[in-house]
Amino acid sequence: MLPLLASVLTACGGDEGSGTPTLNWYNFPDDSGALQKAADGCSRASGGRYRISYNKLPRAADGQRQQLVRRLAAEDDSLDILGLDVTWAAEFAEARWIREWTGAAKRQATEGTLRVPLQTSTWKGKLYAVPYNANTQLLWYRKDLVPTPPRTWAEMLDMAEALARQGKPHFVEIQGAQYEGLTVWFNTLINSAGGTILNASATAPSLGPPAVRAAQVMRDLADSSAADPSLPNQMEDQNRLAMESGTAAFELNYPFVYPSMKANNPELFKNFRWAPYPRVDADRPARPTIGGIDLAVSAYSRHSDLAFEAALCLRNRENQLAAALEGGLPPTLRALYDEPAFMKEYPFSRDVLAALEAGSVRPITPVYQNVSIAVSHTLSPPSGIAPVSSVETIKEQIDDALRSEGVIP
Repeated sequence: MLPLLASVLTACGGDEGSGTPTLNWYNFPDDSGALQKAADGCSRASGGRYRISYNKLPRAADGQRQQLVRRLAAEDDSLDILGLDVTWAAEFAEARWIREWTGAAKRQATEGTLRVPLQTSTWKGKLYAVPYNANTQLLWYRKDLVPTPPRTWAEMLDMAEALARQGKPHFVEIQGAQYEGLTVWFNTLINSAGGTILNASATAPSLGPPAVRAAQVMRDLADSSAADPSLPNQMEDQNRLAMESGTAAFELNYPFVYPSMKANNPELFKNFRWAPYPRVDADRPARPTIGGIDLAVSAYSRHSDLAFEAALCLRNRENQLAAALEGGLPPTLRALYDEPAFMKEYPFSRDVLAALEAGSVRPITPVYQNVSIAVSHTLSPPSGIAPVSSVETIKEQIDDALRSEGVIP
């Protein structure tokens, strides 16, 4: 308890002794050093007007949210800039824990920023955060096994089963465990099939035939020889390791798998390729779910004006480029996708950009946690999905969640 108290006191201090306000930035733990460099650089650029202290949240998203929610609910004024998962802005805005972006700060935040990431920062037509980085999945495959990548899920399963009959590596690696990754998979498929989980006003479930189609695709994989036996327990890192071990032909995952394959299996890396996320229907482009982090200003910050200014600095062109090159985080500024240094480091940058521009967002609602639980619990394990009845169960549970009944995060 004493070390925790000491850390809180340290976070609260710094203003009076030096005369320079300390802005506490809480964000995911970055091992590359890019976020610390951004904090230091923006502190220097302020000319002594403020100093940014980068505080690392827990690694798991649930732990990050839990810490922020508890401290904001207690009106903790030692939090200034908050790194929010892209699904949290509506919840935090509705609770009045974060400030709206307006005026010149809003104009600067939105100028040149990709449209879809901005949707994650918006609630009831108002901007409550600014996109810091984005993320999206691509299809990764082995060119020695698959000369031409599949365009649809059906084509991919056919190719995988053909490889299985030949006794070759054939698994399709994807996130099948009962957690947020399973919700992301379903959200991508339902949007790719022309539907959404919630209606446009986020007041009721939408679902319908596209949801049944999405659930059927998930069940089709689970029932096929393409399914990794570990599918019900797999998350992103298990998918990466399986692909690197040589047992898979396909992987649906984020760009972090590219440098990992390069470092861990140079021989297999020679045939490691990427392609757009596969479509549900041949005549309808896929709409992969985007991820990332948005920066918000705490409603209880004692230096909110400086916090808005500092947040803009933290996600400026220079710092987003550094985060992309050093930390592997796709930027949210459109112009960076034409930056030669980024294009060289990210040979798949055009595919990432296309996925972000055509991508989908998860349901924007203050009760997103409940919605996600309803989806991931119902669809786990994928082999147990009964498309029609599973979608009906999700609908009933989301109805309860929107009325603040049923599951509790």
